[in-house]
Amino acid sequence: MTRPTPARRAVAAAANVRTKFRNEGARGVAQRVVRRVYERVDGASLGFGLLPQDVADSTALELRTPPPVPASRPIEVGWLCTPPMAGSGGHTTMFRMVRALDDAGHHNHVVLYDRHRGDLDPRAAVIHSSWPDARVTVRSIDDGLDGLDVVVATGWETAHVLASRSEAVVQRAYFIQDYEPLFYPHGTEHALATDTYRFGFTNIALGGMVHRWLTMTGVPSTRVAWGRDTHTYSLTNQEHRSGVAFFARPDTPRRGYRLGVLALAEFHRRCPEQEIHVFGADLGDVGFPVTRHGRPTPAQLNELYNRCAAGLALSFTNVSMVPDEMLAAGCIPVVNDSLDVRADFDNVHAEWAAPTPTALALGLERAVARTSPSAVAAAAASVAGTSWERTGRDVVGVIEELARRAGTSPTEEGLAQAFDGRRHEPLGTAAH
Repeated sequence: MTRPTPARRAVAAAANVRTKFRNEGARGVAQRVVRRVYERVDGASLGFGLLPQDVADSTALELRTPPPVPASRPIEVGWLCTPPMAGSGGHTTMFRMVRALDDAGHHNHVVLYDRHRGDLDPRAAVIHSSWPDARVTVRSIDDGLDGLDVVVATGWETAHVLASRSEAVVQRAYFIQDYEPLFYPHGTEHALATDTYRFGFTNIALGGMVHRWLTMTGVPSTRVAWGRDTHTYSLTNQEHRSGVAFFARPDTPRRGYRLGVLALAEFHRRCPEQEIHVFGADLGDVGFPVTRHGRPTPAQLNELYNRCAAGLALSFTNVSMVPDEMLAAGCIPVVNDSLDVRADFDNVHAEWAAPTPTALALGLERAVARTSPSAVAAAAASVAGTSWERTGRDVVGVIEELARRAGTSPTEEGLAQAFDGRRHEPLGTAAH
């Protein structure tokens, strides 16, 4: 067989492009070009959250701990996190804990880790403008951890960063809002995220789902209460409602973006008169009409929830804050049914559905159909009176106990037990 000449290959390639353009349009062809370039230059490496020197290893850790902090002075608490975007849910929860520590008389410092080494000043400006009530100083991890008594890692990447700074004489805690190995297929990120639970930090598990997963894998943790923001999100409309809301997060697989789009397409086919409201990322052309709200403020989002009859709230690890916030505003959330989601959100007023496009679309249809003043009021009442105050008290208690006690470090035996997956009893639990 003779090999095709360069001219023939060029003609074939041009024909292939024309076919793709005809079938997929300019957008589809552009996506293919971008993907090819992305693969050629290893663009995926930019998504890895750590520099090589910041990867720690639980089998080779020697961490130093300080003497106890005297009760006569405030505790200096560092919160080690990645640079936040305005409205970030995980950072918002962190700043709620910052507020609780501040109210208890302690001092808070945000320590930013950015593997791309971006400028600190604009990142600090985002923090101060997006969370204006947070009384914090902001520094880079490159400035060190001097002057801090307790440093709290807030995700698996920052747990590695904290462990890799073995020269720092601080107490180390880990505020765990989700079981992060579930974010990834089995591979590098999954293994490194799992290893953080063997670092010997004081693990603070937010809610039942995280605590259950840590306990199943033999990792001790203190469970703190799951909270709800029923101050920002509340019922203001008990009259007519219509339409559905969807939080689009295409860059976060655990939030089920593509499944949500498929479900909304089927819902529109079945209920074309219902307006579909989308906030978060721009959906682009999805083949059905949507009303785009961009990135609303919490107050604007509460207004949207009070307009809508229902909302689609998907999560495939720990439950997000969205279904609680929808309920508080009388918007019935349609939620994918799973043990992990029900661990901290087992609400009878939600519409539970199997995670398939048709099942979720039917769930939205049922939720819209059963909207009435009494149903709306009952939904809002089911979460009324709860807040993040108890969670804040729980976290303050853990931090104070950690800082005030005599310096301790994890034993080799304890780390080996966690590595082998043998069950530990929790260090302590909060009633929930």
